[in-house]
Amino acid sequence: MNTIDFVNLGIGLAALVGGLAMLGFTLRRHRRDHPKGVAMLIAAMMVTAFGLFITAFAIAFAFGPANLEGAR
Repeated sequence: MNTIDFVNLGIGLAALVGGLAMLGFTLRRHRRDHPKGVAMLIAAMMVTAFGLFITAFAIAFAFGPANLEGAR
């Protein structure tokens, strides 16, 4: 794994954990039809998805084939 893989993995994991924490906090304090709560839910889901995608791609690129021409 390269240094950039560790950086992407760290950013992805931080976003994933932060998004899950924000999602849990928002779900506990959510009020129905309150615009701030709805915006927080949407933002939390977006941050969680971003963290999941960045982490997944960092792991896939780190352990995937180095040469795509030779991967048959």
